Amino acid sequence: MSNSQPQAIPSSGSTTVDRTLSAADRALFEELAARHYRQAYQIAYRLSGSRGRAEDLAQEAMIRAYQSFHRYRRDLPFANWLYRILVNLHIDELRRRPKARIESLEELPGFNELADNDSDPSGQVLSRELDHRLQSALNALAPEFRLSVVLCDVEGLSYEEVAEVMGCSIGTVRSRIHRGRNHLRRMLGVTLP
Repeated sequence: MSNSQPQAIPSSGSTTVDRTLSAADRALFEELAARHYRQAYQIAYRLSGSRGRAEDLAQEAMIRAYQSFHRYRRDLPFANWLYRILVNLHIDELRRRPKARIESLEELPGFNELADNDSDPSGQVLSRELDHRLQSALNALAPEFRLSVVLCDVEGLSYEEVAEVMGCSIGTVRSRIHRGRNHLRRMLGVTLP
């Protein structure tokens, strides 16, 4: 696993898809992909719990988005369209391996010892502990609750946007978010006044 920043756009080589997109469409895709890749990676990380798997998931979503870009409606937000592809890939993976437990690579001995130059040592420890507890709690949620909570509470999408990305009704999204938040509160030991 590499600690370098993931690449924003997969190498497309000389596929037949390249020839079907105009130079303007390729340039537009590259611009949109560069703008939204990091956020897609963050969603993939919160869904998968693994930096390596998140990188793979985000890359696969970019490849699929590139291959389908001719069908992307320019009047709709690119981010929501991309997140839908990413979520569908994640769901497909979960369906293929329904009993697989998703482990976080950060739990490996020594992994968290890597320096973070952006914070002081006590901030690093606190940040790692909070991130570890949150990711462990997210991993314990049922996939439909995790998807809803990550998209709404971690990524800041509206209920309407989450419903669009997940392909379900707003009522279903509200229910999943409510139940997911309640499960997270219990797992994290948070009580409301």
